[in-house]
Amino acid sequence: MTDQPSSTLLYPTATVIALPQLPPLALYIHIPWCVRKCPYCDFNSHQAGPDLPEAEYVDALLADLDQDLFAVQGRVLSSIFFGGGTPSLFSAEQLGRLLRGVEQRIPFASDIEITLEANPGTFEQDKFKAYRQQGINRLSIGVQSFQPAKLERLGRIHNGDEAVRAAAMARNAGFDNFNMDLMHGLPEQSLDDALGDLRQAIELGPTHLSWYQLTVEPNTVFWNQPPELPEDDILWDIQEAGQALLAQQGFAQYEVSAYAQPGRAARHNLNYWRFGDFIGIGAGAHGKLSLPDGRIVRTWKTRLPKDYLNPSKPFKAGEKALPLDELPFEFLINALRLTEGVEAELFTQRTGQPLAQLAQARRTAEQKGLLRVEPDRLAATARGQLFLNDLLQYFLT
Repeated sequence: MTDQPSSTLLYPTATVIALPQLPPLALYIHIPWCVRKCPYCDFNSHQAGPDLPEAEYVDALLADLDQDLFAVQGRVLSSIFFGGGTPSLFSAEQLGRLLRGVEQRIPFASDIEITLEANPGTFEQDKFKAYRQQGINRLSIGVQSFQPAKLERLGRIHNGDEAVRAAAMARNAGFDNFNMDLMHGLPEQSLDDALGDLRQAIELGPTHLSWYQLTVEPNTVFWNQPPELPEDDILWDIQEAGQALLAQQGFAQYEVSAYAQPGRAARHNLNYWRFGDFIGIGAGAHGKLSLPDGRIVRTWKTRLPKDYLNPSKPFKAGEKALPLDELPFEFLINALRLTEGVEAELFTQRTGQPLAQLAQARRTAEQKGLLRVEPDRLAATARGQLFLNDLLQYFLT
């Protein structure tokens, strides 16, 4: 079933606004190498050679950051996220040097969250202790499945036993806060298969689970050679039963595919969904910044590692200033992914536009049962979460 918008909301077209206050600031660091490219992956990742240019890349990251420092505007960093690729291919020594360089340029919040993505196949006990000693205080472990046949089909380099050991290694290394990435809707996956993976992950004691359905994306091996995925009825059964199991085990769903123990929601991701600012450095990294001249811009960096490391080429590949007529959609496409939505006043704080701009679209979406009738919040109903694309159509110009 698809709802079609009955009316269109028009906004003035402009790119310069005055924010009542600057949003929180985060840093995303992209490390683009991995051991092997997975057939479902559409991220900017490249197979690593025998020798990674760690020192050169860290130097480039700091030089890249230097060019974005004008956007800091006196703020501290609330979170840092190392994504990839596989950031855990880098040594603790070089990541520590990078973090020290970042802190010399931008002050850290006293409770800063610093997350490193890691794959079980790259886990080494001493290495992860060293990461913790360098100030990294959260891990995100890419498990995806514990079942050998499913891991092989996904092109993963680890096995189920390594995934189990990774959780113990994380705790032994001093990480009391870690996420596990887990997929469902895998080729030939049954309901029992999916729930078995989920139960195994819960048993390992993560504080956060990213549990999401496999999708086939363009520019991937799976796009050109599509696997046979479960039928829609099975996918729906997996989703319902999995959510019930997670809730029973104390994992509250706070975003479409994110579940956390109390107080353990990912701060970096929350900042993203709440339309906060983030500087993006590294090959192919994206950023979102509120600039001193009043513009809100999306930025993206040079994609290929060889070009990013070439001193004759610029780090920045492009940027786009968001016009006012796109800001409501840009804000809501993130905020409405949160199960509890956001405070309504955050719309004005993050976009500089009056909340009244949304009035007509809000009323229509509420009447359709897609948006909660709560004057002080912007939040989708349970039905709105299921038909999020349809809900967002009401806020397009």
